[in-house]
Amino acid sequence: MSTLTSTDGTAIAYDRAGTGPAIVLVDGALCRRSFGPMPKLAALLSQRFSVYMYDRRGRGESGDNATYSVAREVEDLAALIRVAGGSAGVFGASSGGALAMEAAASGVPITKLAMFEPPFVAAGPSGSEPDHLAHLRQLVANERRGDAVRYFMKDMVRAPGPMVLMMQLLFPVWSKLKAVAHTLPYDAAILGDWSVPVQRAADVKIPALVLYGGKTDPRLMQAAKQVAAAIPGAQQRSLAGQTHNAAASALAPVLSEFFA
Repeated sequence: MSTLTSTDGTAIAYDRAGTGPAIVLVDGALCRRSFGPMPKLAALLSQRFSVYMYDRRGRGESGDNATYSVAREVEDLAALIRVAGGSAGVFGASSGGALAMEAAASGVPITKLAMFEPPFVAAGPSGSEPDHLAHLRQLVANERRGDAVRYFMKDMVRAPGPMVLMMQLLFPVWSKLKAVAHTLPYDAAILGDWSVPVQRAADVKIPALVLYGGKTDPRLMQAAKQVAAAIPGAQQRSLAGQTHNAAASALAPVLSEFFA
């Protein structure tokens, strides 16, 4: 593990594997270097690339700041890209994809941008989702971490009730989820009103690839298509048989081709 210091002084933990052109992997909600899909993906991509994984602020071995803003997370990603040599390809999954897109639109030196199912699921320009951010903040402030994770899974992700119950019975996994429940408002802030940020996506001026699973939630599939349509010249691609929890073996070949 290595660490860097972001613009506001927050320590960000990261790992590097492999050699070749740099790629930074950006996790979605509740995930970190030691827990989530990125370690398997990094192992496959590191055969051709220098792959950087990091703990987003507030997670794992990274620090945090009492005052959160999306801009601070963009600065964290920019700082890691500086460490990677000044420019890099970036792949973001779920809300990590939304964060990566915001970084690209902000002018962070990203050479190519790939996203898997950025979860902008609300329809219409003003969105139709409830105020998830406010509710999550209240749960976290009251130290109701388990309730925050349940709310995220059932009311935001809309996972089936039996699946949420099963996750709670897997005590080691549930403990890891609760450990970073306080960062769920961060992801909600990145997603805003949950509608596709068409104007912001139009500010992305680099090659982009938007991926979605062939068996995913129709809302996520439609959102991915809308994001791809909003980014000038973006490609879109469906991964056969995949859901929102896409297998690294399905992602790696497509990303290797795109970033090569």
